[in-house]
Amino acid sequence: MSAVPDTIEAEVLEIDGSPAPPPPQPRQSAQSRAEDAWRSMRGRVVTFDRRWWPLWVLLGIVAVVLLAVVACFVAVFVVVAKVIGGVLRILTGGGPARTGAALSRRSF
Repeated sequence: MSAVPDTIEAEVLEIDGSPAPPPPQPRQSAQSRAEDAWRSMRGRVVTFDRRWWPLWVLLGIVAVVLLAVVACFVAVFVVVAKVIGGVLRILTGGGPARTGAALSRRSF
């Protein structure tokens, strides 16, 4: 029994009259391609394409609306927390409503 090689290498010279394909180029890694892209951008001024301004305006409006909604949720949470804190203070018979209130009434 003869041993079969793991790989078979062949050089293609010509197929149906067409020349041989060019030799394969060494592949660049994704990281080196990204570094080359950043190097080519160095020293350039990057500007947005004017055709995209409606998209940027729309995204800006969406961002402002989302920020306003989050701010409203935070404000409602603070108000509810203060109301619950006040109710608990009344139920437990706690001290003054504000910590600095007792100090401001002291006479010197």
